[in-house]
Amino acid sequence: MAAELGHVTVVFAGQSESWAKWIDHQVRAAGRAATLVRWNPLRRPPTPDSLTDLLSAPGRILLVIDDWYERLGHGRFEAWADVLRQVLPAHRDRIAAVSITAQPMPEAVIALAPVELRGLRPEVARSRVLECAGIPAPGTLVALSRGPRFPDDPPEVWQAPRRNRRFIGRTELLEKVYGAFSAAGRDGAAVALLGPGGFGKTQLALEYVHRFAGEYDIVWWVTAAQRITARQQFAELASQLGVPDGGDLSATIKAVRRELDSTARPWLLVLDGATGDPERLLDIVPQGRGHVLVTTHRTEWGAHAETITVPAFERRESVAFVRRRADRLTDDEAGRLAEAVEDMPLLLDQMAAWLDQTPTASVGDYIRDVGEGRPDRFGVVHSGGYPRFEVAWAKLVNTLREGFEPAWKLLNLLACFSPDVVPVRLLQTARHGDLPPELAELVAEPSNWNSALRKLSEITSMRIEYEQSPRLDTQTVSTLRMHRLFHRFVRSIQSPDDTAYYSAAARRVLVSADPRDSSSAGNWARYAELIPHLEPSGALRAADDEVRGLVLNCIEYLRMRGEYHEGWWLSRQVVENWRAAFGNADRSVLVAVHQLANMLRRLGRYREAEEVGRENLMRLTEAGDVRPIELIRAKDGLGGTLMALGRYTEARALFEEAAAGAAAELGGETVPRTLTIRSNLAVAIGLQGRYTESLALHRRIFEARVELLGGKNAATLNSALHTAWMLRLLGQYREALQIQGHNSRVHSQILDRTHSQTVRAEHNLALCCRRVGDLQFAHAMMRGVREKLLRRWGALHPETLMVSCDYAMLLRHIGLGTEARELAETTATQYASQLGDGHPYAIGARDNVAVVMRDMGEKRAALELSRHTTHQMEQAVGQDHPWAIGCAKNRIAALATVGDTDAAAALGREAAERSARTLGDSHILTISLRAGLALDLAELGQREEAGALRTEAANRLTALLGADHPHADDILERHSPYWDFEPQPI
Repeated sequence: MAAELGHVTVVFAGQSESWAKWIDHQVRAAGRAATLVRWNPLRRPPTPDSLTDLLSAPGRILLVIDDWYERLGHGRFEAWADVLRQVLPAHRDRIAAVSITAQPMPEAVIALAPVELRGLRPEVARSRVLECAGIPAPGTLVALSRGPRFPDDPPEVWQAPRRNRRFIGRTELLEKVYGAFSAAGRDGAAVALLGPGGFGKTQLALEYVHRFAGEYDIVWWVTAAQRITARQQFAELASQLGVPDGGDLSATIKAVRRELDSTARPWLLVLDGATGDPERLLDIVPQGRGHVLVTTHRTEWGAHAETITVPAFERRESVAFVRRRADRLTDDEAGRLAEAVEDMPLLLDQMAAWLDQTPTASVGDYIRDVGEGRPDRFGVVHSGGYPRFEVAWAKLVNTLREGFEPAWKLLNLLACFSPDVVPVRLLQTARHGDLPPELAELVAEPSNWNSALRKLSEITSMRIEYEQSPRLDTQTVSTLRMHRLFHRFVRSIQSPDDTAYYSAAARRVLVSADPRDSSSAGNWARYAELIPHLEPSGALRAADDEVRGLVLNCIEYLRMRGEYHEGWWLSRQVVENWRAAFGNADRSVLVAVHQLANMLRRLGRYREAEEVGRENLMRLTEAGDVRPIELIRAKDGLGGTLMALGRYTEARALFEEAAAGAAAELGGETVPRTLTIRSNLAVAIGLQGRYTESLALHRRIFEARVELLGGKNAATLNSALHTAWMLRLLGQYREALQIQGHNSRVHSQILDRTHSQTVRAEHNLALCCRRVGDLQFAHAMMRGVREKLLRRWGALHPETLMVSCDYAMLLRHIGLGTEARELAETTATQYASQLGDGHPYAIGARDNVAVVMRDMGEKRAALELSRHTTHQMEQAVGQDHPWAIGCAKNRIAALATVGDTDAAAALGREAAERSARTLGDSHILTISLRAGLALDLAELGQREEAGALRTEAANRLTALLGADHPHADDILERHSPYWDFEPQPI
């Protein structure tokens, strides 16, 4: 039926792919057969025979007219125009055309009487297409929401640079990229465009984005040369997808990835200029059904993506490109120019631009100069790189210097920023006195400013992007993209005086752009924008206090966003630079050292953090003339590191000194900073096993924070969380659950469900529910918490290990022994690997493994491991620590299991005495130890003492847990006896 109605062949140039597919769909939806033909006149000689195959297609021929004809160059276009004039009259009755270009059309094209499609509503455009194809209007309406999106409608989510209208050629490469993605179907795919700098990888990716935009609902372009910039830009996709940003950058990135992995909407992510190790960017590469396009020179991307090598232009592409860029050149001259630079797109663009801007220059002389490769003839010392580049660029900058001095000075300033996205907008908003006088005047007049930038762009081929001015009446340049090779060249030819002069101006611009508040989410994008410019502007070595303040704010931003590796690198650089220049007692040095230790600790590099912290504290103590707050900060920071290392007594001593100093210098419980240090002290006391003392201090801090900050402040919520945690460890389960239930709900309301503190609150809620016997809720909650942490941090993060340790023992409690053992063993191994075999957390996690082994019938092996962990824990934290007593309790159970009742009773009596001394007679650990001792004594025939112990234990259990608590009988009868080691949050 379709064949009888007539066939339609849709002919289009490569860049019209989206329109062609939409037209093809409309024709097919109207019941006609259709064929898509991609036609590239660059690859065909302009002769009548070249149209033979095209015109031999059956039925109607519908030509899609875009601005492809602009790319042919004048001579080639005229040749094709002659062909059209010769051939088309004989086929006029079966050829129609539609236009999708906004450019004025030449006569040869106008003769086709193309029907305009741009700017129309989809239903009107459809009607015109069907009319041109000779198809009567259908009697029923067709849902235009089905099938390809109308090309004039942009993707739902879009962020990409504007299209390069000078792009030409590369048809086979674009088809290769499209083919690689199409072959993957709905499984998703990654493609890496691979090649040296200057070969046009970015422009190829940009053309793909615009040419195939109709294929996607989400298109997101990320500048990937700097990791922090790439991560921030990727995270900015969150708001477009309706994903909350909870503050931690890693969590937001993972949330965006989850959304892309699960969405049915087709998406394209571009990572442009991925110059670093691929491993540093893989966390922003989704694994879902979308497409990832990478531009890079790193062959390592081959392990993660299908690589497509981007070569230099083919000669015919070079000639067409050069002729279009500088139409005064003949085909022969364009060919010789391309030969001189081996068809490299970047150089061809810049050289053709120079020739176009200097019409009096001899083309032959220029080609000869470039071919000889003698940059010294043009005032440039050969750097040992690419002499032909240097000759071309030397001529270019000489033209700027001699004929466009404002643009030349502007180029010198721009070269002191990172080349990937030069922050033009920051220059426009800088204070008048921050810029060199001649540039300040230039910026002050928008028309002159935009003219200078356009001139710079025209001569150097730097890409500029426009945005609406605040007054909405003009377009102003917002960003400028400078190729890294050209950036390096400009920096290399600057005199030392010019480098110092313009770098100082660049630093002043950056300082002016500093929001000076890295804690505010509204400023995060700005700090991510500023950080790449710190090094090229010389900010990391600057002596100016404002510049150093900017750097410290950037480091604090990295800490706030959880970007600890970048924070470590940046803080280490400035510590090395500033300490050599300003000494150990300089305030900026001290803050940077504090941040360096912070970053190391957050990365789990505790030994290095301790070394940095101890050295810093020693230097401060010896200096004698430092501000007290610096000593307070140093002691507080080192205390945190020592807590992580399991040296709780040393940590407590430092926190006590820091808290006393803060109270004397800053004020007591009405000062947030003092309360923070006292909270750290309370945590250290709890880690010492002094739960009652820790609880009392946490309560006082909680009350003070409610009075000072209000009940819904994040710090106040943290104090409530610690209070509930200590209540639970003291066995006061019902009160702990009451506080933690409310605390967890408020956390979700105030800090978002993905915030690390909210996740910790949910973790404690699960532990509280387990202790009151609500195992089903506890299991669901704990599993959900662990899944969040695995997605956010991975399996090796301290928070994940802490929850995994608890989750393993919950699995054991509900009868999933095999799963419990696997997770308990994995967690113990990871703790030992990170913290060492002698760390309390590694020892406690191994003790948990012994408990599961005993359940699984490995009685002797479990007893031996329990004996070993008990001894290790006593060595690590002391015999009277609750953890050592808990390990002893598990050893007692293991002894009873193998029938060694005498040893079990002897150890049980000793452990119960230690527990009563440390935790009190009414603590659950003391009660359970005495209940177990009663059973052992009864078996040994000491029934009177056994009966008294059992009665006391039963009464205390009823008072503590209630008469109907499900665990009471288990404790009294020693069914499946255990003590769980639970790591505490630091």
